[in-house]
Amino acid sequence: MRVLIDPRRPASPGGRVAAADLVGLYAPPARRRWVRSNMVTTLDGSATGADGRSGSVNTPADHRVFAVLRDHADAVLVGAGTVRDEGYTRVRPTRGSPVPAALVAVTRSGRVPEGLRTPTEGRGAGLLVTCASAGDAALARARSVLGEESVLVCGDAEVDLADALDRLAERGLRHVLLEGGPSLLGTALAAGVVDEMALTLAPVVVGGGDFPRIVGGPPLAAPDGVALRPHLLLEESGTMLGLWRVRS
Repeated sequence: MRVLIDPRRPASPGGRVAAADLVGLYAPPARRRWVRSNMVTTLDGSATGADGRSGSVNTPADHRVFAVLRDHADAVLVGAGTVRDEGYTRVRPTRGSPVPAALVAVTRSGRVPEGLRTPTEGRGAGLLVTCASAGDAALARARSVLGEESVLVCGDAEVDLADALDRLAERGLRHVLLEGGPSLLGTALAAGVVDEMALTLAPVVVGGGDFPRIVGGPPLAAPDGVALRPHLLLEESGTMLGLWRVRS
């Protein structure tokens, strides 16, 4: 894998890095809370392949970086729809991180996606983040499935992501990896809670069809959007992988 941009290492572009170096390159800052999103997109801007799943446009380099990002995460934050569509289950431990990240599903309805019902043995915690408008009946059902402490009610009519992230941090889940989908990422960017975006540009095009982009929802901070600066850029076999930090 080649390094194209790394402000921390002013070596000449094109320097090679081994797989073991990725751990340091992707290490989050040591601070109270750090929220990093991770998405993949094709060259023509699609967040999924023709089958409607992001996994069909992943590459070997992307898989390696994905594993490193998971190793650094205390919690994986995902929209409940993405948990269902992408077949998420609770996170298994890895060699890089023997303590598995918690899987945190976000839903306004309060419905518990099947992926959170995975048996807990040998896997990370399963948490549900929802809001008061889900209603007492839905909240009671969620608590009966996951347990009282595993259902976080954050916000009234909509999920308050800032509150949710504060409450996760109080539990020691400070480094949060937001894995989508596009709607949740758009909401998080609009709320100003994303510190950094990890993005893989897959060397493929999918052509026609109404494929999603990596960020959904209404325009962000019109007219200029959310400004970011490049922090890291790597390349392997045509796959581009990078980190962009949100400008404060």
